[in-house]
Amino acid sequence: MQNTKDFLRLVWSAIKGTEHDYTTLGIRTSIVLLAVPMILEMVMESLFAVVDIFFVGRLGSKALATVGLSETVLMIIYSIGMGVSIAATAMVSRRIGEKNYQEAANVTFQLLVTGTVLALAMGFLATWYAADLLALLGAEADVIEYGLRYAQIVFAGNLAIILLFLINGVFRGAGLPHLAMRSLWIANGINIVLDPLLIFGIGSFEGWGLEGAAWATTIGRSVGVVYQFYHLLNGRHLLRLGRRNLVLSLAMIWRILKVSSGGMGQYLIDSASWIFLTRIIAEFGSNTLAGYTVAFRIIMFALLPAWGLSSAAATLVGQNLGARKAMRAELSVWLTARYNVIFMAAVTVFFLLFGESIAGIFAHDEEVVSVASEALRIITLGYVFFGLGMVMVQAFNGAGDTRTPSIINVMVLWLLEIPLAYLLAITLGFGATGVFFAIAFCHSFHALVSWWLFRRGTWKKVQV
Repeated sequence: MQNTKDFLRLVWSAIKGTEHDYTTLGIRTSIVLLAVPMILEMVMESLFAVVDIFFVGRLGSKALATVGLSETVLMIIYSIGMGVSIAATAMVSRRIGEKNYQEAANVTFQLLVTGTVLALAMGFLATWYAADLLALLGAEADVIEYGLRYAQIVFAGNLAIILLFLINGVFRGAGLPHLAMRSLWIANGINIVLDPLLIFGIGSFEGWGLEGAAWATTIGRSVGVVYQFYHLLNGRHLLRLGRRNLVLSLAMIWRILKVSSGGMGQYLIDSASWIFLTRIIAEFGSNTLAGYTVAFRIIMFALLPAWGLSSAAATLVGQNLGARKAMRAELSVWLTARYNVIFMAAVTVFFLLFGESIAGIFAHDEEVVSVASEALRIITLGYVFFGLGMVMVQAFNGAGDTRTPSIINVMVLWLLEIPLAYLLAITLGFGATGVFFAIAFCHSFHALVSWWLFRRGTWKKVQV
């Protein structure tokens, strides 16, 4: 009983947020203090995804298809944000581990400059070519006409998305995961409240339909970014961004681009593979695409909290390597992996038992529900391996070794997953079912390759 009380006190301390030296604190305690807010951060992101698709699903299969295709394009934008976020966590955590707080703040400013320029460029191109991008992904003419405005709004608002990812990466690297958690709670909490109001209206306001969902997302995430800047600038934390840090350093930006390029590559490769898979799914009609979209959101509901737990490994690896404690960094990864595998095993059982019922909450068309429930049953067969793979990848990223996961992604996701999905779905005629089996198999294989390479230990020698 005492152990339970101690654990609950530790969880409450993690939620409240207290700065610690994670290079000397007990490893299990460090994992809890870092992982709890990271998990809760990702739970809110998952909740937003599910609530958003719940409301959008009330608008019909064309709305679901539009969201699915738009998010496929957004995955590329997310890739940029996540790539710079990986660099943020790796470089800031290394400086914090070295107790060089001034340099951590210098890095943070250069990260903000880099992320902003990339976001503006990507947002302009995606908004300008929105209709062409939707058509390229296989959207039917009526879907493009119906959803173009939604796509343009979410593409134009990508600056808030990238800054939200990037600054949260800084907070995690600095050992301030509670601030990352709160910023995402605020952003997605506002989003969840605005979604039904802006989609369906209230009182004399009739709502904006699908466009309302886009505005809810953009407004919510913009407010979250304002909250992040408040904590970067208020001087109350070890990581303080002040006037003396606001000096542009092209040399440091080049270092950031070198580290983040591997992270961008990881997610661009991953995103491109999902784009190809979505394009294959689109061959089987809007209802199949809608079912795939529903399943993908539900799957992310489970994967994002697991990703939050995995993120603890990135911070612990970066800070401990900065403190020259490589063995402690490795032990942190193995303990985090054990906890993540246990969590994903429990989720697997839950989805196998209740997948169809869950899919029925978010869609009402029988064909859409059938496709979504089948995707859940098949893809979750690889969840235990997914849990292991996430931690290995985050450990590489926390060390600044973003190149290794990128190479793994090319080999497994492009050279194996896409051809296998096409073979099963189109050539052998298994349809969408073939795509689902390809995803389950290839992501499990990806995890095993990552585990094997992590054991070699070359990540310990990376300099950032």
